[in-house]
Amino acid sequence: MTIKSDKWIRRMAASHRMIEPFEPGQVKEAGGQRIVSYGTSSYGYDIRCSEEFKIFTNINSTIVDPKQFDEKSFVDFKGPVCIIPPNSFALARTIEYFRIPRNVLTICLGKSTYARCGIIVNVTPLEPEWEGHVTLEFSNTTPLPARIYANEGVAQVIFIESDEVCETSYRDRGGKYQGQKGVTLPRI
Repeated sequence: MTIKSDKWIRRMAASHRMIEPFEPGQVKEAGGQRIVSYGTSSYGYDIRCSEEFKIFTNINSTIVDPKQFDEKSFVDFKGPVCIIPPNSFALARTIEYFRIPRNVLTICLGKSTYARCGIIVNVTPLEPEWEGHVTLEFSNTTPLPARIYANEGVAQVIFIESDEVCETSYRDRGGKYQGQKGVTLPRI
């Protein structure tokens, strides 16, 4: 197993449309302003957050249950900055659409800029032959409101290539989150 380099990521984006839209370098500025970077790094790809959010709320006194998920637990919000209440969380999606090769698994870790502010970015592994927009979870672990900036970097995807192709991929299993487009809530 090997972790894939910037050269491999660029090659796969060009030849297999693995990431769309794709940024071959690191973008650190937009409109003359510094931003949280996104794009290709040495051994990963820094993903961006879209402007679509679902902010957790307890105003409807529902119970969070992954087997019987109540959509009233969230408030939809669209905009360039999302404010997450203290000790709460929000869901979002990536701008990028991914097509993971059959012999690759990805791990995603939050960027240090957010981690240093008490904001944890959680993403499950992207399995072999999974494709879609990635659903992101931002946990605000602080007692203060926290900002998430859309259209900027939020986490890094690391690509791990196996020395042997898997017998059954996510696509083969008919994975329930295959081809997701928007912010996707739990499915059973």
